[in-house]
Amino acid sequence: MSRHSWSLYAYRLLVPNEQLDLFACQEVRLHVVARQLELDDAGDHTLCGSLLPAQPLWMDLDRAVLKDNRLCSVCLQRLRAERHGLPRDWPLR
Repeated sequence: MSRHSWSLYAYRLLVPNEQLDLFACQEVRLHVVARQLELDDAGDHTLCGSLLPAQPLWMDLDRAVLKDNRLCSVCLQRLRAERHGLPRDWPLR
């Protein structure tokens, strides 16, 4: 079975745990991370720009999570933008 050019499979869900203090947002939020991390970046980041903890807790991203109130709103906006073909660094309004 072939995949669509855009799919949720391209992303992972980062669940906060005891390493929450390493997040820039300092809130209990679920963050979205591209499965294929950028090699030219100085550090690994979520879609909203938060740094990843040293030992992240990963989950698969599925449609049900997109309705979860704990999902970072900036990550969700960037995910929707990418779905519509906009670049990952698309400015948020």
